[in-house]
Amino acid sequence: MGRIKAIVSGLALAGAFAAGGVSAQEQGAAQGPATPAARLTQPPARDQSDLQVLFWNDAQRAERFRAMEQWFAGHEVPAAATPRALPKGEPLSAELQADLQTLMADTNAGGIMVLVDGKVRYEAYGLGLGATDRWTSFSVAKSFTSTLLGAAVKDGFITSLDDPVTKYIPGLAGSAYEGVNVRQLATMTSGVKWNEDYTDPNSDVAQMNRYVVEYGPEAIVAQMKQVPREAEPGVKWVYKTGETNLIGVLVENAVGKPLAEFAKTKIVDPAGLEGDLFWMVDPRGGNIGGCCLSIRLSDYARIGQFVLEEGKGAVPEGWFAEATDSQIDFGETGYGYGYQWWTYPAAAFGAQGIFGQAITIVPEKKLIVAIISNWASATSPGTRDDTGAMVMKIAASID
Repeated sequence: MGRIKAIVSGLALAGAFAAGGVSAQEQGAAQGPATPAARLTQPPARDQSDLQVLFWNDAQRAERFRAMEQWFAGHEVPAAATPRALPKGEPLSAELQADLQTLMADTNAGGIMVLVDGKVRYEAYGLGLGATDRWTSFSVAKSFTSTLLGAAVKDGFITSLDDPVTKYIPGLAGSAYEGVNVRQLATMTSGVKWNEDYTDPNSDVAQMNRYVVEYGPEAIVAQMKQVPREAEPGVKWVYKTGETNLIGVLVENAVGKPLAEFAKTKIVDPAGLEGDLFWMVDPRGGNIGGCCLSIRLSDYARIGQFVLEEGKGAVPEGWFAEATDSQIDFGETGYGYGYQWWTYPAAAFGAQGIFGQAITIVPEKKLIVAIISNWASATSPGTRDDTGAMVMKIAASID
């Protein structure tokens, strides 16, 4: 696929919360029998007004981002039987540590971990968070879903990224996704029109919950089959959380199990996650591809190391080199997009989510920076830029 030029707004860089105000009962209604790899959990019934995540206040976010399983139904996936050790390395310089403490205070971060060559060079927590607490990911989950797409290709459940999307989601036949292939879905270049504006109640992303209410288990496909085409497939890039949700449906249809269950053997175990993973479900009983898994800060860092080490055989050879390359270039900025991964200057790449969640990887320096936060607003391009500059400062300090 050729490189595609695109213009990105700061809003589009954020990611999205796809579950809206779906109740635990609605989310778990379609789930079949629990499996040892992914046990369904149901929290107490909540008032719908308490489930509008984008409208939680600062105190609510700080409390609830660490305990999403108390608010939404989801799958609990057990930690790896043999967690990956993260030995202590030489601490970062006093100057860098001071800069990181300032960044944490300025961005309301719940934690920052820095790995260099697999060793912990910096680890700090805020907002009352501890090392064994989980924190929600928002659109960082998109990069997990992309990895499971690669695993499905490796295992032969998906024949090729050039396959038509309708081969795996027949319900999209006759829609704007007719003629779109899996690769174009992964790079968000389907040509399908989409509005990701979180501040517009009539935007496509804001309308997701309405489709859940009206269509239940069919909500994702029902919404996406109604959106129109605005460009030929492969020509135009538009950030669409709805399409990552479609990738989730596509992978689950192909492998015959929820993303969370598939993730147990393809991500959790090979990456050596030390804590259990929680991944929210939608009315199908499947997981939300574009959002909403929760893990420990150290496990965000372990995921970065797992990707840096090319997935330990869980994905096809060369998958991450391709997935984290700029399939789409954003002008001359040095930024771009791969298969649900953001690409940055200096050959860095990463996963991002609203309210300040991120895994940033600088392969040349064997550097991983994992950050979990509670920003004052869902999106903040300036804060994201400041964080990126801090990562590059750390990278420049490494011999």
